[in-house]
Amino acid sequence: MEWQDYNYQFEGLQNHLERIVDKKIQLDKFRPIPDYALRSIKESLTIEWTYNSNSIEGNTMTLQETKLVLEEGITIKGKSLREHFETVNHQDAIEYVESLVSPKYQFTTNDILDVHALVLAKIEKDYAGRFRTSGVRITGANFNPPNALKVSSLVDELVDWANNSEMNSLIKAAIFHHRFVWIHPFFDGNGRTARLLFNIIFMKMGFPPAIILKNDRKKYYDALNNANKQDYSKLLLLVLQALERSLDIYLSSLNNTFDDYMNISEIVKEDSVPYGQEYVSLLARTGKIDAFKEGRNWLTTEKAVVEYMQKRSRVRIFKT
Repeated sequence: MEWQDYNYQFEGLQNHLERIVDKKIQLDKFRPIPDYALRSIKESLTIEWTYNSNSIEGNTMTLQETKLVLEEGITIKGKSLREHFETVNHQDAIEYVESLVSPKYQFTTNDILDVHALVLAKIEKDYAGRFRTSGVRITGANFNPPNALKVSSLVDELVDWANNSEMNSLIKAAIFHHRFVWIHPFFDGNGRTARLLFNIIFMKMGFPPAIILKNDRKKYYDALNNANKQDYSKLLLLVLQALERSLDIYLSSLNNTFDDYMNISEIVKEDSVPYGQEYVSLLARTGKIDAFKEGRNWLTTEKAVVEYMQKRSRVRIFKT
C-alpha cells in the first residue's frame, strides 16, 4: 500500500485544513514581523519545543528550569548531567534546523544524520549521527522496527518521498513523522529527531513549528500505534492541533488578542454560548473549533463557538 493511500481522514478535516491555511494568510499579512516581536515569540516557542520534546522522552526538567538552563546557563540542582545536555542539545538542533529551512529546501540523509548528531552530542558519542547497526525493541509499541540492514535504504526512500510527493504538505508532515519513527533509524533520540525534522516541512512553507505537548504524551503514542496499523487520523488531528496552537500564539501576540482566548469553563458562561462544557471540550479536542491547549486546559474564544453554532444552523436549514 502506498503512503498516500493510508487512512488519514477524520470528520471536519477539510474545515480544519482551511482554518489553518486562513490563519497562515493572516500571519503573512504581518510580514515582515518586527524583530522585537519575532524574537520574543520565537524564544518562547523554542523553550516550549525543547521542554515538551525532551519531557516526552522522560527528561524531568520543568519549563522554568529549561528556560533557566537555556537563557541563563544555570545548572539545576538535582537534575542529571544528561538532562542538562539534552536541553542544550535540543536548542542547538533547533538552531540547525532553522538554518536549513528555505522554500526550496530538500531533505538529505546527511542533514538527518547531522540533526541526530546534535540531539545526542556529549551524551551518546558512539551513536550520535550514525544509523543503528542491530535490532531494537520499543517498549509499549505494537510493532518491531525493521531490520538494521534496511535502515539506510528506508531512510533514502523516505527522503525521496518527502521531497517529491505532491501530497498536501500539512498531511505529509504527519505521515513523515510516523514513517521516521517506524523506521527507528537510531539506537536513541529517534522521537526528538522526528519532532525536529517533520517541522521542516511546516517551516519551509512559512508556518511556525508544531509542538507536541508533554501532556498529550499518551494520546501521541496511541496515535503512533494507530498509524502503525495504517490509520493516521488521530496522529494527523494531533499534529494539526499542535500547528494551529502555534499559529494562534503568533496571531494573538501580533494582534494583541490573546485575552480573547479563555478556558472553556469560562466560555460556556457567556450568554451567546448555548452549549455545555463537555460538548465544547469535545469540539476542541476533535478540531472542530478554533482552540488550543495550555497545560491540561483547552482555550477557545466565544467567536469560535458562535461561528460553529451558526454554521451548524445553516447546515440544518439547507438539509431541510
